[in-house]
Amino acid sequence: MIKGVSFSLIASVLFGVMYYYATLLAPLTGEQIFGWRMLLTVPIMTGFMLAWGQWNQIRDVARRLLNEARLWVILPLSSALLGVQLWLFMWAPLHNMALDASIGYFLLPMTMLVAGRLIYKDKLSGLQKIAALCALFGVSHELYRVGVFSWASLLVALGYPLYFILRRKEKLDCLGGLWFDLALTLPVALWFAIREIDSLPLLFTERPTLYILIPILGLISSLALASYIAASRLLNLSLFGLLGYVEPVLLAIVALLLGEHIGSDQWLTYIPIWLAVGLLAVAGIRKLHELRETVYRDN
Repeated sequence: MIKGVSFSLIASVLFGVMYYYATLLAPLTGEQIFGWRMLLTVPIMTGFMLAWGQWNQIRDVARRLLNEARLWVILPLSSALLGVQLWLFMWAPLHNMALDASIGYFLLPMTMLVAGRLIYKDKLSGLQKIAALCALFGVSHELYRVGVFSWASLLVALGYPLYFILRRKEKLDCLGGLWFDLALTLPVALWFAIREIDSLPLLFTERPTLYILIPILGLISSLALASYIAASRLLNLSLFGLLGYVEPVLLAIVALLLGEHIGSDQWLTYIPIWLAVGLLAVAGIRKLHELRETVYRDN
């Protein structure tokens, strides 16, 4: 378990580093950074899967493609849902939207909670119900304050649940499914990376450090993904989900370091949402304690 927790924390830290790292790649645009990230991440992830003996999962999805015609529509849709999230992750820090995106990651546990209750009829504990009410208060205040929630926040908070629900429904929630999701982004990633190919030589000539910085981006992305995958294999789902709350905290810190700030009229949006995340964390810890007690009694 200690190894799994370590991998999860390493992944969260690396994702936080990558959020800030995008700002070091100027004058590359968010689209170009996303393109280079995918072009470098997919081959390295493939190497990790080969080294871990996980290539059979890719073969299994490939066999399903031969027998299930609907997957020719489902897989590109799943890839698009994930791809737009990965693009936003690289784009937001460059366009003063880092804090908006981070609040989307804070809201994500709430929207997943609601999706689980509505679609899968999951039962909510008392703390989870209170957390949902706190999050609802924060969202309602933001709607009252500006009349609409940031599109970046909504894209994260609503887009990821759709992605996870689709993967679960189609039984693609495995490494093989994730590999196809990433691999199918490569044509778009290549277009983003080289669409201004005439200016690329001058760009790299003016900023030769990009020759080093771009491969490091691929390495950070691959190590973060590899650590995330390793943690998911070593931890039970409850603890894995609980540790996922570390990442949005780090992303919010990065946003503040980049010069964004929380206005005095925004605290009634952020505090209730952060409180909701804290309550969900407490609920998760209590659930883990109950599971350990049950296992202890059964043994």
